[in-house]
Amino acid sequence: MNQPIPSPAAVRRLLALAAALTIAPLIGAQGAPAKKPVQSADDLPRHTYAVTEAPSLILGDDDAFAALASAVKKDIESDLRDYDIQDRTTLEGYKATLLALAMLDRDYAATGRLVAELRSIEEKPSLKLTTGLVSEAWADARRESPPPADFGKEMGAILARKAAKLPWETVQDDLKSAKAGYEVRSPALVVGIAQQQFDPAAAKTSAISATVARQLVAMRNQLVNLLPYKADIVSAYEGVVSAHKAVMPDLWSARLVALPPTAKAKPVRVGIWDSGVDESIFKDSVVTDAEGRHGIAFDLHSNPSADLLFPLGDAKANLPEYIARLKGFIDVTASVDSQEASDLKRYMSGLKPEQVKPTLENLQLVENYAHGTHVTGIALAGDPFAQLVIGRITFDYHMIPETPTIEQAKKDAAAYQAVIDYFKKSGVRVVNMSWGGSLKEVENDLEANGAGGSAEERKKLARQIFDIGKEGLLAALRDAPGILFVVAAGNADDNVKFDEFIPSSYQLANMITVGAVDQAGHETSFSSFGPMVNVHANGFEVESYIPGGQRLKFSGTSMASPQVTNLAAKLFALDPALTPAEAKALIMEGCDKDGRVNLVSPAKSIGLLEKKLGAP
Repeated sequence: MNQPIPSPAAVRRLLALAAALTIAPLIGAQGAPAKKPVQSADDLPRHTYAVTEAPSLILGDDDAFAALASAVKKDIESDLRDYDIQDRTTLEGYKATLLALAMLDRDYAATGRLVAELRSIEEKPSLKLTTGLVSEAWADARRESPPPADFGKEMGAILARKAAKLPWETVQDDLKSAKAGYEVRSPALVVGIAQQQFDPAAAKTSAISATVARQLVAMRNQLVNLLPYKADIVSAYEGVVSAHKAVMPDLWSARLVALPPTAKAKPVRVGIWDSGVDESIFKDSVVTDAEGRHGIAFDLHSNPSADLLFPLGDAKANLPEYIARLKGFIDVTASVDSQEASDLKRYMSGLKPEQVKPTLENLQLVENYAHGTHVTGIALAGDPFAQLVIGRITFDYHMIPETPTIEQAKKDAAAYQAVIDYFKKSGVRVVNMSWGGSLKEVENDLEANGAGGSAEERKKLARQIFDIGKEGLLAALRDAPGILFVVAAGNADDNVKFDEFIPSSYQLANMITVGAVDQAGHETSFSSFGPMVNVHANGFEVESYIPGGQRLKFSGTSMASPQVTNLAAKLFALDPALTPAEAKALIMEGCDKDGRVNLVSPAKSIGLLEKKLGAP
């Protein structure tokens, strides 16, 4: 269940196949039966579809796909009619599928209408402008009479005109990301993902869930309507990006405070609970316990491990290649013209379906490997009083993770308690947690392995497994009232409460949840949200260390969370008597509010503390 909350700019965000689309809930006619209330994702109905051939083959089978598409559309319309769904991102998923179906049906009017409706309900300023941009350009070009002789060129011209009219300061992050997504996406990648991720389970059960079916709809739309014009789409975005060389305003750096070694402060122990840390980079700050250890570690199965950094094994021989490819993803997203970016685009353009699995797994492996070290560099920056205590949790990097079980969930819960007990014993004051998981991820992992029985049986088993981890982690956090836990909100643009994403959906006096903004203070399109998200910090293209000492820029709420951990550690250093609740209050009091963004200001919070302490 546990996953890092990594740079969406690096791997997963670039490979997303469905656009982020949303629409308001449909209003039933007067006198219609009351809709069933939906309070959380678990209240949603489950649908399954029998399949007689592999999902990857359905993508190219007109008759089989048409039958599946008809059933999917019928179920979505039924759900929208019968259930009172208020969650925006759930509606996004439903309506994204309906938009793809409209495009596949060549219903140009419905495509344009949906895009307009989707933007009207979107809450984030950039997505309100950029949602459905490519779909809209595709529909506008298709509607021309007579049809353009060079459809791709006309579609690209329309897309370029639409994108050029948008306010660059608001939309630049998402336009660059959209451009990058098409630069690395290919038919072989799409088919390969279906082959490797969906085919094995379908072969065992002869069925797929609605989650998989909707992904197949998005994939088919990419293959039929969009990827044939990939070069035109990329060219359109490239023209807009190239026309804007202005650097994004930096409202973040001025907020930061570096403590000088001469400051009147005391050492503070900072726990980094993550995928592991390269100790050699932070050797002057690492704490050594009575047994000569620098932390506590558990492997993928929650067995104790002596390795505080994930052991790469045979993958170590190819690590430089994997890191270069990861940097290529980062540079492509940022529209940086580097050798790594050129190499990546060349490699991805020649990718074969059978190469998809090793390529994506190796990228996820190296991102997991680098994640904890990158987070640590952010958490310790500018703080000579920070003392590092490492807690390693291991994340699965395979396209099909191991099958979740009740037995493993119990081991995971015991490991949570052991790590927090170690932090308590080590005198840690603040812990960064840039990871998490949700109920639906457990359910999806069961399906991916062909496990758990029918849809309803799988739902019940997923709940049992999830609740063991959920309650175990919550109990462990509550058992450490003297520690402030700083957690990342998540990168799915979801409501963390509705999705039961843990730990960011908890509400505890000794916990603070962090969403991500860019350096200009705009909420990122990927940052999750909800009533439990307390503050926001810079989580866009943040530079820090990866193992070995190289520095890369990652994006994600994983990078925003340690910014707040960094501030908390400095507050504890300046006033060791602060309680977690008092430190949290200082952080929140120093924030600048703008809509639902509550932007952290280390300078203001430290100023408030100094005023309280009577500093001159």
